[in-house]
Amino acid sequence: MSSDSTPRVFQLKLNPLTGNSEWVIIEDGNKEEETLKSSSSALLATTSYLDMLNDNARNRAFREAIDKTITKPCHVLDIGAGTGLLSMMAARAMGTCDDSKKGMVTACESYLPMVKLMRKVLHVNGMGKNVNFFNKRSDELQVGVDIPSRADVLVSEILDSELLGEGLIPTLQHAHDKLLVDNPLTVPYRATTYGQLVESTFLWKLHDLSNNEEEASDSIRLVPPSLDTILGVKTQQHPMHCDAISKEINLLSEPFKIFEFDFWKRPDSQGDSKVLIKATNDGRVHAVVSWWVLQLDSEGTIFYSTAPGWITSPIATYTGNWCDHWKQCVWFIPGEGIPISKGEEVHLHAVHSDTSVSYNLATQATEIREGGDSHLTLSPERIAIYGDRKWRSCMLTALKNLLRERVHPLCVVVDDSVFLSLLIAHLSKTSNVIALFPGLRERGVQYLKAVADANGFTADRVEVFQKKKYLTLHDTKQKKVDLLIGEPYYYGNDGMLPWQNFRFWKERAMLDSVLAEDVLVMPCKAMLKACAMSLPDLWKSRRCLSKIEDFDHSIVNNTLGACGDLPEPQEGPLLPFFIWQCGETKELSETFTIMEFDFSKSIGPCYGKAQVEFTEQGMCHGFVLWIDWVMDAKNSVVLTTGPDERYWKQGVKLLSQPVAVGVRGSNTGSCCSTLIEATFDPSSGELFVKHVLS
Repeated sequence: MSSDSTPRVFQLKLNPLTGNSEWVIIEDGNKEEETLKSSSSALLATTSYLDMLNDNARNRAFREAIDKTITKPCHVLDIGAGTGLLSMMAARAMGTCDDSKKGMVTACESYLPMVKLMRKVLHVNGMGKNVNFFNKRSDELQVGVDIPSRADVLVSEILDSELLGEGLIPTLQHAHDKLLVDNPLTVPYRATTYGQLVESTFLWKLHDLSNNEEEASDSIRLVPPSLDTILGVKTQQHPMHCDAISKEINLLSEPFKIFEFDFWKRPDSQGDSKVLIKATNDGRVHAVVSWWVLQLDSEGTIFYSTAPGWITSPIATYTGNWCDHWKQCVWFIPGEGIPISKGEEVHLHAVHSDTSVSYNLATQATEIREGGDSHLTLSPERIAIYGDRKWRSCMLTALKNLLRERVHPLCVVVDDSVFLSLLIAHLSKTSNVIALFPGLRERGVQYLKAVADANGFTADRVEVFQKKKYLTLHDTKQKKVDLLIGEPYYYGNDGMLPWQNFRFWKERAMLDSVLAEDVLVMPCKAMLKACAMSLPDLWKSRRCLSKIEDFDHSIVNNTLGACGDLPEPQEGPLLPFFIWQCGETKELSETFTIMEFDFSKSIGPCYGKAQVEFTEQGMCHGFVLWIDWVMDAKNSVVLTTGPDERYWKQGVKLLSQPVAVGVRGSNTGSCCSTLIEATFDPSSGELFVKHVLS
């Protein structure tokens, strides 16, 4: 039985090559297979749904708790039902009770593509008549209109890595006010957040640009001494797989409890917690690492934890299975952190709102309080890149090389690089500089005005082009562009695949009418690089689904972009990941080049291939792809974004099934080589990769 109130929705899809968002129509009709596919990969393929459904520990914990909680016919409400897994668990639990016909399950899911999948999953499992589902937010449900009575039991999993970010508190508040009986049963029963003080140079570099750029040789100050809040990371908890840096972390305290949230009673919108922490080591507190523990049953026998691997508490022990949908969180301590000595007391004041948690720390000698977000906020990885001396040195060398070839140049910074805008104005007093700042817009204007004087030039030296149309000769006062430069970096595109920064190339073509015949372009070309790798944890999290706690989910594999035996011609999508955070990894081949992209020419279709020999024995789960940016025509400055560079995401193409590989002549009977082919589509910015193992 279904009660869908929204037959059609419109979803924004970003075209990475134009920066424009395009509406995709999703209809609830017979053409659902065609509607769900907006391109070669499904709309849902880049979400965490598949990874979550492959989390066996999570699925088992919810099934055990639901079986234990639902012992008689009742009304169960499932909020954020997804594929309907928890709803089916609840219906099955009631099916084992006497007089189960008196029970009912209500599922609500606001996202239409998921509702369409839920309908299919329920049908395949013969549960279509057991679950009454609504394509609505839970705060749109009304007792007496949509459902006949308040629910006796709530089952829900609307949790993110921070716990609160998906709206857990307002959702529970409305449910208790409008949809649930007094003192309802709930699964989960309770969630508790924990934290630990850590020292980590890597984490420090992800947020403290001011101190990290002091030793750069280019004299540029992105964060001048008197403007320490002009540029920084967003003041929030940042999800991260902290196990990947466990060997670089100095633990400065024991784990401590921060907040406790009971699902079975109405939560408060605001709350605070004061914790007295005793330092267990000498060091400098750079961050608070946090995680949460779910108690799924009221008796306290079933738990699920997102704790890092170094935690050994009986109820918060690491689950042992790597997954990407829930990570730990990192809260950065401003500046260089707080120095502490073993045995010293640290006062932590934690505050939560409806959707987030923040911290203030103090010792007897030092107090650190957050001053709010910076004027311009960038991702932690972008902050680290801008503070990296090697990266800045490469940019400085490449730009100096360009300037030697031009006198009084007109330079256009085509992307959102505030660094290159400052650098060109600082290096060349005779150049005219136009920054397009397609993402930053007015924020970029205000930023440059604020920092220009500290970088040795007046703010009018850099003109920010703010018209919606492309640059014309009228805008350049009839002067042709001599230098067209970019990192390339586009504000807000940090989660994109590496080649989706080819917006730089697309915009180079759109500016063709204003470019000089001998225009110099930086970067001048890009190389698509790849490496065969063993990625067992990542592959397991993206593998095809079969039965989850005895409920068939195979019908969702194609839509969710699973790797496995998909129907022809469907293939799993290319997805962006920080490879260094993907659990167990091993390189099985040398790095190889598949194709090159020449930015001196207009953007067009590209094709390349490479024959690759395996250099290590092991199980190959896929190929990791990235871009090396060649900044100058002499190939003297090349910036790689490969797996060893932790500030960039790589693209991953997973195999349908892992393949045993080995070195040629080793007599192992394993695959020894592979042919990789790739095609780039300039209209969509998509890269299509095929392989033939031999």
